[in-house]
Amino acid sequence: MVWDFAEGAPLANASGSYANVMHQIQGAVQSVRDFPERAQVQLLTASNSVLPDEVASVWFTDPPYYDAVPYADLSDFFFVWLKRALPGHPVLRDPFEPANPLTPKAFEAVQCEKVMSAGGSPKDLQFYELTMKEAFTEGRRILRGDGIGSIVFAHKTTEGWEALLSGIIQGGWTITGSWPISTERGGRLNARDAAALATSVHLICRPRAEDASIGDWAEVLEELPTRVRDWIDRLQSEGIRGADLVFACIGPALEIFSRYSKVETADGREVTLAEYLEKVWEVVGRSALEQVLGTSEAHASNGAAGALEEDARLTALFLWTLQSTNGENGSSKKEKVKRNKGEIEGEQEIDENDDEEEESGKGKSGKGFSLIFDVVRRFAQPLGIHLPEWEGRIIETKKGVVRLLSVSERAKQLFGTEGAQAVADQIEQSRGGRVQGMLFPDMEGEARRKVKGKRKMGEKTVIVQDNSSILPSGRRGATTLDRVHAAMLLQAGGRANALRALIKEEMDRGGEFLRLANALSALYPRTSEEKRLLDAMLLAVPK
Repeated sequence: MVWDFAEGAPLANASGSYANVMHQIQGAVQSVRDFPERAQVQLLTASNSVLPDEVASVWFTDPPYYDAVPYADLSDFFFVWLKRALPGHPVLRDPFEPANPLTPKAFEAVQCEKVMSAGGSPKDLQFYELTMKEAFTEGRRILRGDGIGSIVFAHKTTEGWEALLSGIIQGGWTITGSWPISTERGGRLNARDAAALATSVHLICRPRAEDASIGDWAEVLEELPTRVRDWIDRLQSEGIRGADLVFACIGPALEIFSRYSKVETADGREVTLAEYLEKVWEVVGRSALEQVLGTSEAHASNGAAGALEEDARLTALFLWTLQSTNGENGSSKKEKVKRNKGEIEGEQEIDENDDEEEESGKGKSGKGFSLIFDVVRRFAQPLGIHLPEWEGRIIETKKGVVRLLSVSERAKQLFGTEGAQAVADQIEQSRGGRVQGMLFPDMEGEARRKVKGKRKMGEKTVIVQDNSSILPSGRRGATTLDRVHAAMLLQAGGRANALRALIKEEMDRGGEFLRLANALSALYPRTSEEKRLLDAMLLAVPK
């Protein structure tokens, strides 16, 4: 038996009760009874309206969220009971497919390749984009030239957003704004199990002029960073954080691109929406890094190193994206994560029971924070972060989800088989000896061997800075993040003298150690073990 929300008692004065529901319906009816004109409701596809051209002042839609929700299948659950109340009534018949006894599905605009469309083809990405384009084109037709369109979307993957945006732009719209509005209950079951979005993004659109000009790619790229940075500052001032902020930046960024009939490079090549969105993700990622780590990290690209290494930039971006608009910075430590591909996930203690038990015969539990792979890749690639090089060291990727390893899982990497306590003993007994020579035996030992020239044919070693050589296998020597994690583990073990020795050596090395530690302290969820260890470790820093 597992915990779940209880059903409301129908006779009690509580949410879900008869009296409460009647009160809500009464309020809704009362709010619309004074409309000057009578409304008419028709059941039609969104791509085939009966309205004439340019008659509507507002076109508002909350379209299907790509592959996130099986709307028609969910509707069937309630529909079979409604049919019992009105047996044989024409309203409860599929107007598009008379032989279908359930809710309409043939024209449903979702991405689900297991389902066939009315034309007999699978409902894949191409079907979804085409259906969205047809619907948005129809909305553009019935809207007046001075009218306004609003499209609500709250998907958590970049694929879903790109598919929707492609339909909007091809449908003849210019996106002029993007407003995240809190629409989701914080106590809903999904929000308790994962770091789901707290808002729905309302894209504000205007009809694009028929004679819209052709945009210059260089000018579009020049305007993009300023627009995104200004919007990030504005949203953050209003309490928008993490994934909500990322997707809310799309509207202002798309206004630059969608105002033109098309955008071309200097040699006349048309720039695709996917190509432009790659630049949008890059600019958002760089702006985030500039806020939390500094300018040098924000402008490191194509593998070039900033003042801090790739793993620090990746960790900072990971935690920044997981921040929650509701102020919780992700889920609480004891909550578990649903492996829902359509959600950004963020938590500690991920439950991998079903599939792992079938494959290995036993359950397996890992700690850390998680994001879907697509989101991590979109940020990492343009910022010169090579995800495969950090696999098994600070991240773990399974089934389309990237997990940021917890600090406790890295103990063997950082201290070797002897463990933190044994290394702490050596540090304290050395009395002034070099701390770094006792840490990271696997990393630095291999790095030193490679630096001395013991290479195999075809191997190449590049020295970035002290103890940070890129090894032929793709692994790297000890980084600033490694040293911060080592300090956190010494704090966890109560080894104050060894911790002070490590901090002193790091302060002599430079300011990167404390800068990264303070940045991560501000990013980790306030209920997490990492946050507690970092704050306690920073108290040991000499004033």
